[in-house]
Amino acid sequence: MTKAEIVAKIADKTGIEKGAVQSVVENFMETVKAAMANGENVYLRGFGSFIIKTRKAKTGRNISKGVKIDIPEHNIPAFKPAKTFMNMVK
Repeated sequence: MTKAEIVAKIADKTGIEKGAVQSVVENFMETVKAAMANGENVYLRGFGSFIIKTRKAKTGRNISKGVKIDIPEHNIPAFKPAKTFMNMVK
């Protein structure tokens, strides 16, 4: 499902025009991204959590050159679904 399909579905269910729904959806995504960029986790009860995971430093390998490279510790965004959400999908 694409963002456009989500906007259309919400607009149909609520009766709100697509432009307003699209603005809300885009602002929601920007708010989540900004919070995570500032090191904050975002918790949506009943849906899930957008969390920041820290990957430890490790040694990798460049296969084409056969050289070892050091990969520093870094953060990645992750989504952890709520139990009720997980049960719906199962």
